[in-house]
Amino acid sequence: MAPKITEPVTLRGRHASLVPLTPDHGPALAEAVQDGELWTLWYTAVPPPERMAAEIERRLGLLGAGSMLPFTVLDAAGEPVGMTTYMNIDNGNQRVEIGSTWYAKRVQRTPLNTECKRMLLAHAFDALQCIAVEFRTHRFNTQSRRAIERLGAQLDGILRSHQRNANGTLRDTAVYSITAAEWPTVRTHLDFQLQRG
Repeated sequence: MAPKITEPVTLRGRHASLVPLTPDHGPALAEAVQDGELWTLWYTAVPPPERMAAEIERRLGLLGAGSMLPFTVLDAAGEPVGMTTYMNIDNGNQRVEIGSTWYAKRVQRTPLNTECKRMLLAHAFDALQCIAVEFRTHRFNTQSRRAIERLGAQLDGILRSHQRNANGTLRDTAVYSITAAEWPTVRTHLDFQLQRG
């Protein structure tokens, strides 16, 4: 029997580590999010520095409810540079979404993101025996969509007028996934990308 998806775990790589999110990470994450002023992008939901403690509390509340497993992303030096999660957890079907991810600008488009996704996917498929892993993003978030596609995820479709953004506009959500059957090929692809640097 596979372990519960919400069981806290630490995942370590060469470029990054994923550790269970704690309130102690708040000050460093509030500093990291200022690199690139990520909260100003209208099509994302990244917390501004002054809301970081509340966002950590929200994510830990969802962990307590069994619907999210939040991580702090550490760079190779062990400094917090972002957040990511397993979310929309379906333990019955062993299905999960990787999302609510943001990184300080200085580590974007580096091997850090590829390695984080490689670790999260490996844990989902190899340890948790997930049947599929989803990724969702705003239709207009072309940087995120390109990054998801570079992982090897397939576009399942667009959920039109799926949600309301904080500014009141409607969000079309692009839904991608990787299935368990596709994982061996995706793993080879990600390992190749990481070897090339």
